Order: sequence, then C-alpha cells, then structure tokens
Amino acid sequence: MFLEELREEEKLAFLELAVLMASIDGNRSIFENTILAKYRKEMGIEDYKTKGLAIEDILKVFQTERSQNIVLAELLQLIYADGVFHNKESESIRLIKEHFGFNPDEYGSFKDWIEKIRELSN
Repeated sequence: MFLEELREEEKLAFLELAVLMASIDGNRSIFENTILAKYRKEMGIEDYKTKGLAIEDILKVFQTERSQNIVLAELLQLIYADGVFHNKESESIRLIKEHFGFNPDEYGSFKDWIEKIRELSN
C-alpha cells in the first residue's frame, strides 16, 4: 500500500525483511507468496534476488519514522496473511518494534488496523 514511498535502498531491504518474515516459521504459505509477489510488483523490483541478510543489518536501513511505520504496517499484513501468528513471527516483530523504538500503544493501533483491512479484503 505504501511501499512506493520507500527509497530504493529501503525497498530492497524491505523485500529482504519480508522474505525473512514469510520464511521464519519454516513454511511459506501460498498467501504469503502472493503478498511477496505483490510487494515486488508494487516496488518495481520483480527481478531482485534476495541475499539472505541478517535482520539487524536490514533494520539499520530504515532511518525515518515514516519508513519504519510503513515497514511495520506491511509486515503485519504479511504475517496475518495466513491467519496464524507464529511464535517466531511474534519474536521477530518484538525485535523490530524494539529496534524502531515503537510505543506499545502504537503497535496495538497498527495491529487493529491490519486486522480491519484483512476483514475488508475477505
């Protein structure tokens, strides 16, 4: 939804992060693959081959509050795509929230917003 607003370096980092998050539970669902394809198209990087970067290195790329908000919102959409919030996904989101310095109330608002979007698209 907002990925086109990211800088080129952020787009590549976001795709790295999204692929990592989609694969973190050991099983990429068809729903997650569909969203990853949508992300690639939206950002105009369909041919980009992920490098498997470490999450700590990826997160350093997102310097502005706006880009951090975009990343979290889009990742939550990806995580909830298959209807299951796995422990490894939860731990990764916790790490991302801490790295970005998110307020717990902000996160609750993001999560509620994503759930409403999911309901609308069903």
